[in-house]
Amino acid sequence: MIERLWAGWRIPYLKQDDDQRTASRTVGLSLFEGIEQSGLPDEQTYVLWRGSRCFALLNAYPYGSGHLMVLPKRAVADLEALEPDEHTELFAGVRDAVIAVKSAYRPQGVNVGINLGTAAGAGVPGHLHVHVLPRWAGDTNFVTALAEVRVLPEPLSDTWRKLCAAWPQG
Repeated sequence: MIERLWAGWRIPYLKQDDDQRTASRTVGLSLFEGIEQSGLPDEQTYVLWRGSRCFALLNAYPYGSGHLMVLPKRAVADLEALEPDEHTELFAGVRDAVIAVKSAYRPQGVNVGINLGTAAGAGVPGHLHVHVLPRWAGDTNFVTALAEVRVLPEPLSDTWRKLCAAWPQG
């Protein structure tokens, strides 16, 4: 018998047209630049924080609940191409993201990582982004290992609210 996993909370995302879904159809912008500059409410784009040169948002295809990314506002592919102020603000944002994830989810650990280039696993290789996600011992289960399926316990909108509330002020 085939088992089914229901994720009804994803239907609003699936019903959106491509412009609503990616918010990045402006010619000449990267996916992330398009999201950041879309003019859409943060509740819709899942932007968690905006600095002067960097911002943070939820991963639309998370490994697990609480998976977010911190990135510069401009598309830059490599760490060494960051301007000094971008570098400083990016890693201050990563620190704040870790604080928010720890506060909101009380994980046993936190993964922080950057995939630079397609060969390293970058899904958007022209715009570096730092992944921050909570982890727990044994959080990989048979569904992930055997079926390559993720089961997420909460909708992105709930994740967004939790992390916004936990984001350090200042």
